[in-house]
Amino acid sequence: MNATPVGALLLCRAGPAAVRPAAHLLRERLLLAPAGDEWSVLVPEGKPWLDGADPVDRVLTAWATALAVGAGWPVLALWWDRDRAGYLLAAGFRRAVGYIWLADGTPVGEDEAMRTFAARLHLDPVLDLQALAPLTLPDPEADSRARLLALAAVLTRTGLTLPAGLTPGEPADRLREVARVQPGVEQIEWAGWRDAVRAELDVVEDGPLGPWLRGPRARGVSAVQLAAGVPLVLWGARRRSAGWAFAGALLVVHGVLGLAYDRFRTVATPV
Repeated sequence: MNATPVGALLLCRAGPAAVRPAAHLLRERLLLAPAGDEWSVLVPEGKPWLDGADPVDRVLTAWATALAVGAGWPVLALWWDRDRAGYLLAAGFRRAVGYIWLADGTPVGEDEAMRTFAARLHLDPVLDLQALAPLTLPDPEADSRARLLALAAVLTRTGLTLPAGLTPGEPADRLREVARVQPGVEQIEWAGWRDAVRAELDVVEDGPLGPWLRGPRARGVSAVQLAAGVPLVLWGARRRSAGWAFAGALLVVHGVLGLAYDRFRTVATPV
C-alpha cells in the first residue's frame, strides 16, 4: 500500500441517517460511520486531490460547503498534507470559517476564526475557548498533527467520538482501510439523478428549511441558489477548478429542484 501523508475527514454534526442522503449528492465514493453522540464521519475512498488540479484543502472546502447548504447541521472538514493542516467549518449559507497550521505547528490563522468556530458549534464560551486558545499560539512541541488532535479533543465535549484508528494526520489509505472495518459503516456511492432527487428532498424536508419548501420563500431561496451557482460554475470552469465548479453545480441543482418541487406541490395541492 502506497501511503501518502495527505488525508482528510469530514465530520458532520448529525447522525448517519441524516447525513446519508446529503452525502450521496457529493457524487463521490465515501465511507460513512457513526462518530459518537449525534456525530458522523465521512472518509473519502478516493483521492481527488491527487487526480485533479485542486489541493486537498480546496477539495474539502467545496465538499463541506456543498454538504452544509440546505442541511440543518454544520460540517467540519479536517485536512492535512506535507506542508500544512487545518480545518474548515461550514454551516448553512453563512461564510465558512477555517484555520491553518504549518507542518511544524506554527499557527497562520486569525484568532477571530477560532472564536467564530466555537460560537457556531455552541461550545462553552469560557472553558472550551480556553482550551482552543493555545492552538492559536506558538508551541515548539506541537506540530500540525498535534494541533488537529487537540482540536478533536475539545470536540469530545460535544459528543464527538472518532472511531479507533480514524485519527487526524494519518495517511488517506490507512483511514480508508480503518473505516471499512468500523461497526455500522456504510458505503456512499453515486446512484444516479433519480436517487439524487429523492435524497435532496429527504435532506430539505428533514431540516430547518422544511417550512420553506413551498410558496414565495421557497422560490426566493431557489432563486438565490441559482444566482450564486451559475457564476460559480463559470468561474470554476475558467479556473479549471473542479472543486468550485462542483460546488456551483450543486447550488444550481438545489435551486432547480427547489423550484420544481414548489411547482409540483402548488399544482398538486394549492398553497
